[in-house]
Amino acid sequence: MKTLLITFTVLCMTLTSLYANAYGGIHENVRETPYPQQGHTLYLNPSPLLVPLSMKTSDFLQFNLSNDKNFDEKNSILSKPVPWCMFNPHQVLSPGTWYWRIRSVSKTGKEMPWSKTYSFSVTDDIPKFVTPEVSIFLNNIPDNFPRIYCFLNDSLEQARKKVRSHPEFELMIDDARDALSISYKTETKPYSKITQMAANCDKLNTAYQMLQYDLYANKMVENVRCLLAVETDSKVIANDFNAGELAYTLACTYENCFDRFTGQEQKQIEEILMTILSRYYEKHILGQEETHIFDNHFWQFTFRHLMQAALVIYDKYPLAKEYLEYSYELWTARAPASGFNRDGAWHNGTNYFSANAVSLCYVPALFSYLTETDFLQHPWYQNAGIAMTYSWMPGSRSAGFGDGHEKNNGKPLRIRSAFADFMARTTGDPYATWYSSINNRYETESETRLYRMASGKKRPTHTQLPANTPKAIWFKDCGEMIANSNLTNHKNNLSLSFHSSPFGSGSHTHSNQNAFNLQYGGKAIYYAVGHYMNFADPHNLLSYRHTRAYNTLLVDGIGQPFTTRAYGNIVRMFNGKNISYALGDASNAYCGVSEYPMWQKNFSAQSLKQSSENGFGETSLTKYRRHIFMLHPNIIVIYDELESGKSVSWDWLLHSPVKFSIDKATSTLITEDKESNIHSVAQLFSEQQCSITQTDQYAAAPNEKRAERGENFAQPWSLTASFGPSKVNRVLTVIQVETNEDKVEKVIRTDNNFYCGDWIIKAELNSKRPASLHIHNNQSKATFSYGEKAPIINGKPYSRKNQYSSLLYDEINEEWKIKEANDGNYLSTGKVK
Repeated sequence: MKTLLITFTVLCMTLTSLYANAYGGIHENVRETPYPQQGHTLYLNPSPLLVPLSMKTSDFLQFNLSNDKNFDEKNSILSKPVPWCMFNPHQVLSPGTWYWRIRSVSKTGKEMPWSKTYSFSVTDDIPKFVTPEVSIFLNNIPDNFPRIYCFLNDSLEQARKKVRSHPEFELMIDDARDALSISYKTETKPYSKITQMAANCDKLNTAYQMLQYDLYANKMVENVRCLLAVETDSKVIANDFNAGELAYTLACTYENCFDRFTGQEQKQIEEILMTILSRYYEKHILGQEETHIFDNHFWQFTFRHLMQAALVIYDKYPLAKEYLEYSYELWTARAPASGFNRDGAWHNGTNYFSANAVSLCYVPALFSYLTETDFLQHPWYQNAGIAMTYSWMPGSRSAGFGDGHEKNNGKPLRIRSAFADFMARTTGDPYATWYSSINNRYETESETRLYRMASGKKRPTHTQLPANTPKAIWFKDCGEMIANSNLTNHKNNLSLSFHSSPFGSGSHTHSNQNAFNLQYGGKAIYYAVGHYMNFADPHNLLSYRHTRAYNTLLVDGIGQPFTTRAYGNIVRMFNGKNISYALGDASNAYCGVSEYPMWQKNFSAQSLKQSSENGFGETSLTKYRRHIFMLHPNIIVIYDELESGKSVSWDWLLHSPVKFSIDKATSTLITEDKESNIHSVAQLFSEQQCSITQTDQYAAAPNEKRAERGENFAQPWSLTASFGPSKVNRVLTVIQVETNEDKVEKVIRTDNNFYCGDWIIKAELNSKRPASLHIHNNQSKATFSYGEKAPIINGKPYSRKNQYSSLLYDEINEEWKIKEANDGNYLSTGKVK
């Protein structure tokens, strides 16, 4: 007997598509708007205070925060004058209204007038995460060396006693021997080898810390002396990656081998470190990183490397100490993952998480140790284990959005395994533990090895997924939903990933709002196409990161531009035993051309224009809402609501690794991947006729001469179903995947009723009538409803709160429930009305 529990998840529609479009993106690429203020919903309590660089009119900024609008002194926080454009309260803010303002202050102490007063609301439901004052961090830095890995000092001596029994001991020795075998003494340009030298520094330092053998330290000194013997290479300093590698190599060797250098050499190292710090901090970082949505290179490596350099010399150089303070406040305000992301998923493309993984381990380890506060309690870290599990499962492709999505070896990068292992050891997270037990490549990852060998932290013994592991998960802040039919058995798992991101397009993300990918057994059925070979070549600009490479939509042949303004959002989601569902809104994503100087420069360098012929430009689109379902275990349903201010052609896109067999009379698309033994059938239904074409050619082909990553240039197939021209269209798609247990059923249509095995789908396709969708399973009785005034739920009429809410009746957490949801808020951090 099914028990019925009715719950309502009715969220406020406070920002409509029109509102969001009128005021730009959800997140500004470069901050123009003081944050937070009324109209913003906080991501964390306390929230940082952030202002545009343009509001800093002198040397410093001073922030004033109060729960009293008159800024009564005893109820207010007044910061010291700081050179950056952010302030962290470092205390939980009580519920209610808070007021804040800023003023500029000169080096001489002259105080400029206060700005206007901004206010924002704090509610009890905002996640709380508090970091201590920066003074605690600075005061607890050890007086003596080593400092970079000071968080291992307490456990290192004990770990050394057991080092030879550690499972990675032989790997450590082999890596160190490789580093010992490389000499730079005959190099006339040793700076050109800094990437290799930095990697070797890590390997040598790990062996030295664990064994204390002089030959490792002497080799580190020898390598650095090769650098000191020649003039500093300005080209290396000018490259942010190389500059960071140089800073880390010098700092690590300096603190561990200090007495092995002469006084002159010590001074020379310090001068190079200060040259790097002053160049980047004063010219490229200060006032920039706290106001930019996400500078990917900086957060990947530069942030960590420069902080490590500052850590070893902060007590000798005031600028180094200032950078340490800045880095602590910046991490608190804008990390991890932009500071506007609590999901644990990576907003800048799943594959590019790997470039950030070491920093995401190192920084909280350092800060937690020095402040005696657990930085892994941040909501992002609390969700990182489950996010890693769903976004790139062992034995599978990744969820598939952003640069590097095409990697197809079935083995997530070993640094992902190393990060999962770090989370398992430090937090006991069950998802991270399972992930790194299945994908145990962390054992060969050298950059994080010292922590595994020296920390004394053990892996949990229980490696199973939790019993309540969800079939589907919603990463709200990033804008992704991932559903699986059988997570624990990837060989028989149907995985659906859906993307509609508030972060829009740019950096390592693509123009792919309302796009989906589908794979079975880790093999692609329908998946984005193209190759990441160059950030700015014609293939990248016109094919790989363009909307046409994804399973989404073109409007009059035009896609989404490369800008944060071209955003989407997943506004609703349900996770039932029988039905997984998400609703994505990409109505604002087709908004013209990119205004970013970087992209404009890249187009110009290739003699290309952001023209309609190339798939860029303004459109009259007013609505693109995609309802997407997994009807467990093997059916995908998509219902697209499309509207435009004028008649347009609607190009519905689908990509497959194999050629489609097309029945144009019934709009049936069949793929038979004999190599992977995957058979799938997709059927399109609309009141409008469509023409269906397919091609195995790109808009701009990849340059095969630049295949440095072992690219597989087997030609995928790209299908276009063109509808219109029309102002309004509705498209229903039913996809079935044949598995060992589930066969493809014939879809029988009677008017707007579609019968597929035990499932009945009723979809309103007449564009002159209001949109509606009803899905019901005759066996389980699971039901979904949208656009119906009084749907039949469990045999009875149901009076809903809102006709256009989404309604689900399904088994959720072992109870049968009715859940109702309206659109959730856009958590905007930019302009407000």
